[in-house]
Amino acid sequence: MDDREAQTTRKSYTYKLKPAPEQARQLEEVLWRCRTLYNTALEQRITAYRRCGVTLTCYQQQAELPDLKAAFPEYGDIHSQVLQDVLARLDRAYQAFFRRLKVGQTPGFPRYQGRHRYHSFTYKQYGNGARLDNGFLVLSKIGRVAVRWSRPLEGTPKTVTISKEADGWYAILSCAEVPARPLPPTGRETGIDVGLKVFLITADGLAVENPRHHRKAEKKLAKANKRASRRKKGSKRRGKAVHCLGRAHQKVKRQRADFHHKTALMLLRQYDTIYLEDVRVANMIRNRHLAKSISDAGWAAFRTILEAKAACAGRRVVVVPPAYTSQDCSGCGARIPKSLSVRAHVCTSCGLVLDRDENAARNIQWAGQALRGVVA
Repeated sequence: MDDREAQTTRKSYTYKLKPAPEQARQLEEVLWRCRTLYNTALEQRITAYRRCGVTLTCYQQQAELPDLKAAFPEYGDIHSQVLQDVLARLDRAYQAFFRRLKVGQTPGFPRYQGRHRYHSFTYKQYGNGARLDNGFLVLSKIGRVAVRWSRPLEGTPKTVTISKEADGWYAILSCAEVPARPLPPTGRETGIDVGLKVFLITADGLAVENPRHHRKAEKKLAKANKRASRRKKGSKRRGKAVHCLGRAHQKVKRQRADFHHKTALMLLRQYDTIYLEDVRVANMIRNRHLAKSISDAGWAAFRTILEAKAACAGRRVVVVPPAYTSQDCSGCGARIPKSLSVRAHVCTSCGLVLDRDENAARNIQWAGQALRGVVA
């Protein structure tokens, strides 16, 4: 068997749940308890450091869970692995804080989670608290929950995450040993440059238009937001208006994700290797004039999807440094300084006239090939 055909990957599958009313209430209760535990554990860490100068570890806090269940019997109705994962999430937030602090980035200290910021809980070992049985998802202390099987499940389930979205509850099953499906080789390579005028352009001159989903839905979103803000807090009408607002934002999010998936698949079907810039989106959105448009394009999410699909398809995605890709001439290598408003590349050395983004895409391809030691 070919080595490429024998490869496996890790993949997550998302399915919508159809819980009964009582099961939905129980899921809400578990989510609320998990958020309370997260905030309490964060407060405990902050207090311990301020008073004693020590940082509590995840294992120290997990060791206190039996005492917590004894003091608060309602936590006994939640599976132990779910509670352990809550404390592990907090620990990962602390580790990310220290990592950013060490390298000189904006630290971003872990924050308390409001009711609209905590949306999921996880069974970290499939079969221990969560398992599948005859098409149902069996959750400990909750029961058999109906699942809408939108596609076949492949591989070996490892973790189960229950997530609440605007239109209901979902189960995300992370599976290992999912068989890869390599696409037939094409013998082609390209560089891509992402932008705002067009979403991306390849070194071959293939342009993908920017759909601007959020921009097109702005009036509808503003109307829904205004309707929610006018309702009396705590009223049923406000709850319905907030739900409609959440559904409107969810539609934009799904439109963007669908566009990213289809665009990534189109590129992977045409090219064996794709080179792209290592764009620092977090730095770019500091420009208040472009922040909304950059967020609407979703470059970082597209890169994640492209890399994940490439791993399943047996393709290669290579990231290159972004320095001077728009300034250098792809024909002769001369550096031609130009502002962001200048959309055409005109080389004064070799006379090359090219679209600014296509010139950058060609430079990205040359740079990526140089990193790999490929002779163009």
